[in-house]
Amino acid sequence: MKVLIADKLAQEGIDLLTRAGYQVDAIYDHSEQELIDMIGAYDALIVRSATTATADVIKAGTKLKVIGRAGVGVDNIDLAQASDQGIIVCNAPASNVVSAAEQTMALMLAAARHTAEASASMHAGKWDRGKFSGVELYDKTLAIIGTGRVGGLVAERAKAFGMTLIGYDPYCPADKAAAMGIRLYDNLSELLPLADFITVHMPLTDETRGMLSAEQFSQMKDGAIVLNVARGGIVDLEALAAAIKSGKVYACGIDVWEHEPVESSPLHELPSAVLTPHLGASTKEAQTRAATQIAQFVMDGLAGKPVATQVNK
Repeated sequence: MKVLIADKLAQEGIDLLTRAGYQVDAIYDHSEQELIDMIGAYDALIVRSATTATADVIKAGTKLKVIGRAGVGVDNIDLAQASDQGIIVCNAPASNVVSAAEQTMALMLAAARHTAEASASMHAGKWDRGKFSGVELYDKTLAIIGTGRVGGLVAERAKAFGMTLIGYDPYCPADKAAAMGIRLYDNLSELLPLADFITVHMPLTDETRGMLSAEQFSQMKDGAIVLNVARGGIVDLEALAAAIKSGKVYACGIDVWEHEPVESSPLHELPSAVLTPHLGASTKEAQTRAATQIAQFVMDGLAGKPVATQVNK
């Protein structure tokens, strides 16, 4: 059987497939039409975030049995078309959760302590020590919006900094949140005025798009710090920039963008906005886990076995 890897994958995943006897072709930097032209020869397709498995691509994959996403989100795969063709779609949801949680803490600290600004100043040959006075995490309240895998790991790490944890997640039972040390609130309007730091860990859906916008920023405590290492589009960047300019929001840390790559945004001109190019999963360990996990799930699907992370029916 033949497997096409359409986005760069850690070698460990490729090795796992080849050792199992699959013919593996790793072909990157292709257009949609090029993918359509080649996909008909393959039994499985593995993508990351750069390649979109559109309905047209999937239709052309007449031999496809499995489509694997080496990561969490599957919004770049047309699930309806895959289901219509009886193709299993699976992901590797646990592969990057530690890396995403650590990136959240890195941005939290960087935003609180002006780390990026201070580093840029030092690289410019300056010594502006008095300019970069920040705030501590200790004894502050962190609001976690979305208390799933990543949100839970952020909670663990934030507790070590002596933070008080509150949260919002309509799908999380209160007792489960309490076991993580998080006090849940029924709505954002009750939660936001209490938080010194606010971090988002939800998927982008019709319900979560623009979840933090002008109305929500107006409800926040003065001087709040806002973080997004989940999905672009959940935080309204125009409204966030306005809140920073007005002083309502002290700083922010943003790792994800609605349209990537991005070269400009309302935040790019603001020194107190710590901006990173979607690095949540960009660690060697996360890349290896994503590659090996999705390789195993794809092999399970090709062998007719149950696929633990199948996301469609």
